[in-house]
Amino acid sequence: MQTIISLAGIALFIVAAYGDVKTFRISNLLVAAVASLGITRLIAIGDPSAAAYTVSASVIVLAIGFVLFWQGLVGGGDAKLIAAAALLVGYNDLFSFLVFMGICGALISLAVLAIHRYAPLYAGPRLAALLPKGRLAVPYGVAIAIAGSVTLLFQFPFVAALLFPHPFAVTLLLQSSLPSFIG
Repeated sequence: MQTIISLAGIALFIVAAYGDVKTFRISNLLVAAVASLGITRLIAIGDPSAAAYTVSASVIVLAIGFVLFWQGLVGGGDAKLIAAAALLVGYNDLFSFLVFMGICGALISLAVLAIHRYAPLYAGPRLAALLPKGRLAVPYGVAIAIAGSVTLLFQFPFVAALLFPHPFAVTLLLQSSLPSFIG
């Protein structure tokens, strides 16, 4: 059940990223679907204390997101999607999700800035005419989607074991695959 919920969450994150790049909007229906998956996951886990911590953390993330929206720093859909993603990834992995989201957001912001600044120099005035002239917009839903997807993937035990194997397991693997030179 956990695997199905995680894979469905990753699929929804992909849809959110695509929609944010294309229209700079994140649908409320999509946010509600991610939040519903998070609540379904909490019910499937069956731990009331984990559910309380996760819901509390998500409410705090939503409140901070709305303050950032009110200040004009993030979009409303981004603020809601971050809170819904917090419900889905759970309180145990919330910090790593937020850190990775910040790193991805910074890289995406730098890429958008570089495109707007240097693409007209190399592509000519025709491309410069196509770029928006107003405030520079960053599709932050992409960063949220990447961070949410990666966080959900790292919650699969086999993915974590493949990427970060235990040193003892690596030692056993090397001992079994290398020929023995001793007696």
